[in-house]
Amino acid sequence: MEALGEPLAYTVLPDGVPVYDSNEVLVGEVEHVLADEGPDIFHGLIVDTPDGHRFADREQIAQLRRRGVILAVPGTDLRDPHADPIAAEAGRPVSEQVQHGLRRAWEWMSQPR
Repeated sequence: MEALGEPLAYTVLPDGVPVYDSNEVLVGEVEHVLADEGPDIFHGLIVDTPDGHRFADREQIAQLRRRGVILAVPGTDLRDPHADPIAAEAGRPVSEQVQHGLRRAWEWMSQPR
């Protein structure tokens, strides 16, 4: 994945760059970077996929690069930001960090544009 260019910070990651999963399969593209810029907290990414928007928590992201993102997980592990994080993950623990990120994703997606 050298063709993706040099690593970069979430603060300058452009929308629209491709997102690849841990198997280097194209999952979709970056729709939006979720962060609290004041305290400099990166929550994750909203990824536009053929199956709709998905949330990639910061711990699910291996690399942010100029021309693409590489996930640390298969694309099927990304969560639907519209789903209830507790109900959607029955039997699979959801950390407080992931719940917060999913709430932020849902809030961003429900804002009028």
